[in-house]
Amino acid sequence: MSILRPSWKPVLAFSAAVGIGTSSYLYLSRPPKSPSFEIAVKSKNSSGRSEMTTRTLPLLSKLALEERLTAIQGRKSVTRHGGVKWNWHTAQLNANDPIEDTMAQAIVERDEKDGDYMFFAVMDGHGGFWTSRLLEKVLIPSVALEIGKLGSDPVSFIPKPKTALEILKSYLPLPLGSPPPQPRRFTDDPKYMSVALQTAFANVDSEIINAPLRILSNPPKDMSTEPMALPSFLPAMSGSCALLTLLDTANRDLYVACTGDSRAVAGSFDPLTKQWSVEVLTEDQTGRNPNELTRIQSEHPADEASSVIKRGRILGGLEPSRAFGDARYKWPRETQQKLSQLFSGVLGQPMRSPPGELKTPPYVTCQPVITHRKLDFLPSSDSPEPGPKSSLRFLVLATDGLWDRLSSAQVVSLVSGYLAGVRGTIPRSTLPVVVANAGVEGKAHKPSEDDEGLQRGTWLFQDDNLATHLLRNSLLGPGGNEDELRKLVSIPPPLARSFRDDTSITVVWWEEDNTPSDTVKAKL
Repeated sequence: MSILRPSWKPVLAFSAAVGIGTSSYLYLSRPPKSPSFEIAVKSKNSSGRSEMTTRTLPLLSKLALEERLTAIQGRKSVTRHGGVKWNWHTAQLNANDPIEDTMAQAIVERDEKDGDYMFFAVMDGHGGFWTSRLLEKVLIPSVALEIGKLGSDPVSFIPKPKTALEILKSYLPLPLGSPPPQPRRFTDDPKYMSVALQTAFANVDSEIINAPLRILSNPPKDMSTEPMALPSFLPAMSGSCALLTLLDTANRDLYVACTGDSRAVAGSFDPLTKQWSVEVLTEDQTGRNPNELTRIQSEHPADEASSVIKRGRILGGLEPSRAFGDARYKWPRETQQKLSQLFSGVLGQPMRSPPGELKTPPYVTCQPVITHRKLDFLPSSDSPEPGPKSSLRFLVLATDGLWDRLSSAQVVSLVSGYLAGVRGTIPRSTLPVVVANAGVEGKAHKPSEDDEGLQRGTWLFQDDNLATHLLRNSLLGPGGNEDELRKLVSIPPPLARSFRDDTSITVVWWEEDNTPSDTVKAKL
């Protein structure tokens, strides 16, 4: 049953007055009322207690609905090495005002032989937009910097022999005609690239968390004169998840670094079976995830085992178990009390109190989980021909606003249908059936509202932007209810946050194309 209730019907009222001595009539009419609907919201009564009340809101016109759905969207296509055309579409819809999500993309060019580093990232802020907006500016450059350090070291990486036989063989001459072993660059090795990603994430969060502490170590006499007071404090006190993908086109490598509960999925097509498959590339990192629960409990004393996660949240408060910022879960209680005294003047109010169960911080880490896989469809320097046709075709990165409402399988079906040319209002049962799921669906994720909706109701294929296409269909409601979509989008911030979340979506796909195109450059 929908959480929104219609409360209007077209009304036509008129009255007639009979003119004296005539047979004419004067008709008076009132214009029909604007369409509206009701929602149940939590509010405080006169005694300060919370209670549910009903609010009546105006319903957006169809034109206004389209304007709001398409207000924040973008697209780009570039043709790069091997004649591969890369495409990406983005879209966002806010539930908070201002939106707390951000996105970033960059291509770091290398030479023709080495290919490119292609970066795509989505950031899901919470408790404010300060952390996510900072990450939008610095996360990709920080990762590129760490990778640059690997590439600038000319020392070859050759594993040392371990056994006596391997040591002996290392001193023997190579058989006649055998090629000498080729040195490996650190940037060619997924192990070192993963370390570079983790190091970059750690360095960024360290700067965010430690910036206010540097002011605390040498506080000015008047904090209002300190220009870096709020710029350093606000990103530490708010927080953000981050999901970053790196495509190394030279080495045919895909890296996905996930901190938090945003998710990345990939879609592959098998031309022999004519079927699509979905690969979940990340694991939702929340207190409901058994792996995260075990990890956090192992990092704290045994007597905190029952308190580190409460109701699926860190210390009963924060939902993601990994995040940038969120210093309330990382600083000691004493430090937070000192900072509250120092910054309360420039904040205009006291700092939020530490969580009640805070004993042995930190409880939240920014350390990402790294997923690596090969991109077999790309040509390489060793083999100019691309890999097998049965390969990855697209990636979807999105904040949890999308995954709250659609499953990974539904998203792959919607994208694959779009790429196959499906358009119009389509029964869900006619879309390609997802036959494989390489990875647990969301891994203890928040269940989407319509996990079984693949075979029920309809999908809408009317947008020319793939990310907006996903956004629209995520808001349809069970069975493809367009009225639900219209109402959900009509709810203004901040009321909207009780019914949907900020949502940011990036869809990346590739195809053969020999037409030159401008490229997006990031000179880092």
